[in-house]
Amino acid sequence: MMMVTRSLQLFVSLVCSLTFITIECAKVTQSPNIYNVTKTIVHSAVSKGAVCLDGSPPAYYFVPGFGEGVGNWIVQLSGGAWCKNVTDCQDRSNTDKGSSKHMGPIPFQGIHSKNQTANPDFYNWNKVIIAYCDGGSFTGDVEYVDPATNLHFRGARIFTAVMDELLAKGLKNAKNESAKTLPKSCTSKMKPELCLFAENIQQDIKTPIFILMSAFDNVETQYTLEGSNIYECIDHGTCTTSQNNTLKEMRSDFLNALPKGTNPKHRGVFIDVVHHHTSIIRRWTPEIAIVVHNVSAPKTFADWYFDRNYTYLIDERDLPLPNLIPNVTYSS
Repeated sequence: MMMVTRSLQLFVSLVCSLTFITIECAKVTQSPNIYNVTKTIVHSAVSKGAVCLDGSPPAYYFVPGFGEGVGNWIVQLSGGAWCKNVTDCQDRSNTDKGSSKHMGPIPFQGIHSKNQTANPDFYNWNKVIIAYCDGGSFTGDVEYVDPATNLHFRGARIFTAVMDELLAKGLKNAKNESAKTLPKSCTSKMKPELCLFAENIQQDIKTPIFILMSAFDNVETQYTLEGSNIYECIDHGTCTTSQNNTLKEMRSDFLNALPKGTNPKHRGVFIDVVHHHTSIIRRWTPEIAIVVHNVSAPKTFADWYFDRNYTYLIDERDLPLPNLIPNVTYSS
């Protein structure tokens, strides 16, 4: 899902902030639509205890803006689910989702593209992707480290340390600064951990937000129809009546959790039915962008963000469409 506020734009799943700063860039190799960016290690974070699962320092990826976009920023907090137990977290600590030692260059594309044709509204913005390596969505702050596992649960410290580095390099001059805390209006009504979820927190966000997601997110369908060959079922139309009914129920529950469409300027929505996880990377270019009611996701979001048009779009179809775009993976 992508959820964006105008003051703290959050691309949730998971989360991005769009703000305004200037910073020195990492090494970049470029092609017309996709370019690889190497990591920037935050060495100063180690002294603050802000480390990945394996104890290595955190990292981020950065490309500077240019032209009229030099003062605008997209900052993305990478997703990657949570590790669910000690064994799972130990396994993750040996990958790029748990250690900066294993982080290689990553491709910037889609909304991160510098190609004006492919990404006309954001091509010249500054872009940062903060690497995810704590296993708990940037929320942990556990001082104790079990010597038997050497696992560090320090996600909240990672977020603070990376933002401190960006502040030192210009984030303090951001035009759209926001508090990075959960609203008391939510935590006073339920457990704080429940306020991490969009369905619970969105009503407490005062600034406008934009929600972009499939009603049949392919991570959710795998959990909902656990044990089923969900791709075979959806791609080839072999889902049973029971499976289809479960998918319809999943969609209904999701739509009921969305904000109402009474004020699209305050709550923009674009919900499609394609079986994918997020469309802001590999399906952001015009030729393969997802469309609802003859309007593409990139255009809908850009029109909303730049105050050109406010829409609340939901595809009415109650079963998923296969994600069969050539050269586009299911993770897109």
